[in-house]
Amino acid sequence: MRTGLLRAIGATTAVYGLAVTRRPRLLGAPSGLPDTPAVRVSLAPLAWRDAACGLAMLLAPEGAALRTATLLRIAADFGDAVLLGRSLPGPARRTGAVAVSVGWGALSCAALWGGGAGAGRTGRVHASAPPPAG
Repeated sequence: MRTGLLRAIGATTAVYGLAVTRRPRLLGAPSGLPDTPAVRVSLAPLAWRDAACGLAMLLAPEGAALRTATLLRIAADFGDAVLLGRSLPGPARRTGAVAVSVGWGALSCAALWGGGAGAGRTGRVHASAPPPAG
């Protein structure tokens, strides 16, 4: 587990989510959605979800809590890829949304399971055995 990278992803996600709560066009315009009250209301839950997931990744204690927060973020990203990839107007918008969503999900996966130098399957760094006494 690359904790520093997960925290950076969390911070970025939280800031973006909070920004979209204030200015829904930050998400709506690149998605090709019109700037209407209905669209703004529809984007609000996504923005608050991103803010909450990002803050959880940023603030969760290392270990199971951070892993759980990251898994929620990954599920949201891949869910967005499916939903937006099927519903946005125009193939270019759908392709772009899928690429962004899968990219962020993949980055979170790499940070969660990639580990660093000397890391095993769990991402934990294993210390060498101490030299024999004597």
